[in-house]
Amino acid sequence: MMSFKWFKPGWFAVGALVWSFGAQAQSIVVASTTSTEQSGLFGHVLPLFKQASGIDVKVVALGTGQAIDMARRGDADVLFVHDQVAEEKFVADGFSAKRQPVMYNDFVLIGPKADPAQTRGQDIVAALSKLAQANAPFVSRGDKSGTHAAELRFWRLAGREGNTGSGYKACGCGMGPALNIAASSGAYVLADRGTWLNFKNRADLAVLVEGDRRLFNPYGVMLVSAAKHPQVKTAEGQKFVDWVTGAAGQAAIASYKIGGEQLFFPNAQP
Repeated sequence: MMSFKWFKPGWFAVGALVWSFGAQAQSIVVASTTSTEQSGLFGHVLPLFKQASGIDVKVVALGTGQAIDMARRGDADVLFVHDQVAEEKFVADGFSAKRQPVMYNDFVLIGPKADPAQTRGQDIVAALSKLAQANAPFVSRGDKSGTHAAELRFWRLAGREGNTGSGYKACGCGMGPALNIAASSGAYVLADRGTWLNFKNRADLAVLVEGDRRLFNPYGVMLVSAAKHPQVKTAEGQKFVDWVTGAAGQAAIASYKIGGEQLFFPNAQP
């Protein structure tokens, strides 16, 4: 008769605990923008999602263009970015079934409080024209992000594409580092309002241009297609999309404030 004298009940308990943890542990990768991370938004909402779902979210924060490329390769389960034209192409190319609006904020032109180029006002196109004419120092992210795409769009509207003045410098960096460079050098920079409000090293910088309807900055969320990439965690990713566009997620976004000022405004469509 076979003997099992080596077996100890405690081992089974430990083994069951390990198996149970492994079975319950769930996680997804979200490719997103530096603005959602550096503004502090994800630090606010993701613990609420984890509490509701039990799913861990690993955010890879990149410029929107890089985030989209990451999702195209199948290295993310969900895409959460802010370049609607590029997002719609991502869907049209079959990498997601649907783009869902999730929230918006706006872009602002930041610069020295004294505003030597006299850009202050509500017209972003006129402001950039003045910067180019004055050869004023301007820090571009230059990283194919949603902010960079918007900036290039505004230069084109100003008729200044390729003629942005000798003070124009591209850092190839995220929003936080771009603001740091502007703060240390007294330069102008286009920023999303959320990252600006969470930015601590402001030095002599201030918001100079805001309120132009062209500065509207919408964000979309997309589940990466399992038809393109079978390894995508469709069920868990869909739970995140449903939560962030549902009542709880939208309320979490609206509740994130700094100094009493709301950073992002939910706009998911029922």
